[in-house]
Amino acid sequence: MRTPTPRERVIDLRSDTVTRPTPGMRRAMAEAEVGDDVYGEDPTVRALEEEVAGRFGREAAVLTPSGIMATQVLLRALTRPGDEVVCESDAHVVAYEAGAAAINAQVQFRTVDGDRGRLDADRVRAALRPAAFPYTTLGAISAEETTNRGGGAVHGLDRLRALRALADERGVPFHGDGARLWNALIASGEDPADVGASFTAFSVCLSKGLGAPVGSLAIGDAEVIEVARAWRRRFGGAMRQAGVLAAAGRYALEHHVDRLADDHANARSIADMIAEAWPEALDPTTVATNIVYVDTGAVDAAQVIATLAEQGVAVGAMGDHLLRLVTHLDVDAQACRDAANLLVAAMAPPA
Repeated sequence: MRTPTPRERVIDLRSDTVTRPTPGMRRAMAEAEVGDDVYGEDPTVRALEEEVAGRFGREAAVLTPSGIMATQVLLRALTRPGDEVVCESDAHVVAYEAGAAAINAQVQFRTVDGDRGRLDADRVRAALRPAAFPYTTLGAISAEETTNRGGGAVHGLDRLRALRALADERGVPFHGDGARLWNALIASGEDPADVGASFTAFSVCLSKGLGAPVGSLAIGDAEVIEVARAWRRRFGGAMRQAGVLAAAGRYALEHHVDRLADDHANARSIADMIAEAWPEALDPTTVATNIVYVDTGAVDAAQVIATLAEQGVAVGAMGDHLLRLVTHLDVDAQACRDAANLLVAAMAPPA
């Protein structure tokens, strides 16, 4: 019998980006029909783009190598240099993209504090600058679904529609960072076409909850996506025989969307177990999708992480006393329970 490698022994809950392609996904990749996508000749890429656009009831989509690139090409297509984009204070686009929007889309941000990362239309309206000289011009409103720093919270259709109405009122686009939009749809049960219609243009990721090795898509009207495709090339994201990657995405759409409910159930199980032992650590009722934030109290997060690492569990730190755990298809229910038990013990303060 083959001895598991150290990597295989780890229960890795740092992120849903750490998944590896399943055997079925690898077969799909190996057997993919390919062509030169720069010439528009890769049939598997075209099929993926058409399928994703169709699921959301939109005209077009373009495959990008990463979620950040999908966001950047859309912001560049939707706004003009010097515009201001309004987003939540902890949004991924402003906190985790290394200032990409300032360089690529050439926009600045106006941030608004939200509810667990979720924007409220009335609060956004109050923060908007007057639409007159010499104020900075509003270029777009942007929302993240689900919210990363907000612990996987879901805006939901009503909030998104209210934000779209505000954007329409101001005559600007409503952009969506849908890195975990698949999780939101499974949690809410809402129609993808309804959610897709709430945005002017938005992105979805294949390499987080769906488990593909790479790839995101920018989605919207054909005119916007044509411009985004041109910016993808300018940003160095045009690919050749990308059908090998698109095949992984198509496999994930067929096999890994509905099972996101398992990740949500596992996250809630972890939260319930931790809260039972340490009620002050988190409120499990706020865990709606696959992200769990844990307040370590008097114990340093780094100490908890080190203790867990010795026991084969990997989690992430989001602050000196804050942990993040993310469930995904590479950790089953038992592994999640094991990790929760070990975390509960690791959080005990020194005697």
